[in-house]
Amino acid sequence: MTATVSRASLDKSETIYSSLSPMSAPPLQPPGTSIEESNREFAKQLLRIEKRDWWVWGYSIFVILLLTFAVISFILPNLGERVDKGFKIKAGDAIFGLVALVVIFNLYVIYQQTLIKRLRRQLAEKQGHSELLRTLALIDPLTGLYNRRFAEERLAAEVLRSQRRGHPLTVLTLDLNSFKEINDTHGHPAGDLVLQEFAARLNEVIRGSDLAVRLGGDEFLVVLPECTLQQLDLVLGRLGSLEVEWHGQKIPVTFSAGWKQYEMGERPEEMIARADEVLYDRKRASKKAQQNEIQIPGRTY
Repeated sequence: MTATVSRASLDKSETIYSSLSPMSAPPLQPPGTSIEESNREFAKQLLRIEKRDWWVWGYSIFVILLLTFAVISFILPNLGERVDKGFKIKAGDAIFGLVALVVIFNLYVIYQQTLIKRLRRQLAEKQGHSELLRTLALIDPLTGLYNRRFAEERLAAEVLRSQRRGHPLTVLTLDLNSFKEINDTHGHPAGDLVLQEFAARLNEVIRGSDLAVRLGGDEFLVVLPECTLQQLDLVLGRLGSLEVEWHGQKIPVTFSAGWKQYEMGERPEEMIARADEVLYDRKRASKKAQQNEIQIPGRTY
């Protein structure tokens, strides 16, 4: 269906809707046991690297102090005699020992730094892999929208936020009309293109603080924080109707919509369920109205 709204109402709503400051999405933990385990392992390895760095610094300080003591002993031989008269060592042997100690220490530092660089490179690769897994777990691969899992967590966070601050919160469910007929008539690639184009349009008409989600099939969900029903009319008006070009043919795309505004104490799943009820009630009413129409050539009643 296509929502019809007066021009004055749209202009007024657009001013209010566009003036709202964007809100960052609440932080979410990466879903999936494998991703959590990967993050824990990443933290352990990072801690291990930090410990190696501290050991290298400790050895460096130890060698510096040892060399400092040796230099002082050479410069002030009398000081060494007062400390221990029985401790005697040849200058050549002392210098050789110090040089050997410095060389060994430098080799050890180079080895440790090589290990640290290799570990950091491996951790960077694992972190990139973890981010990829997180993206695959949260993003619908066909449309690029977020999926149901992310939507449920985000909606739960928005419900808590609305409870604390009293801000309005609206969920909008959308269902494409006659999508099965599009697949049957033009093929599934055409249906995929329709979904992609509709998702792109949906992302264009919402704010940065809103969340567009593909629930599955031809069903979509939009989470609208700080959105009143008047502003919801603006979103529906912006969506309007859509035509997708496929092999020289234009495929009309329309949708049915249902929505629910948050009421205190309502759970996220209840909001989505009630929005779905509104959607399918409107869809059934629309089909029933079409069946009751009496069509005469050239005229429609």
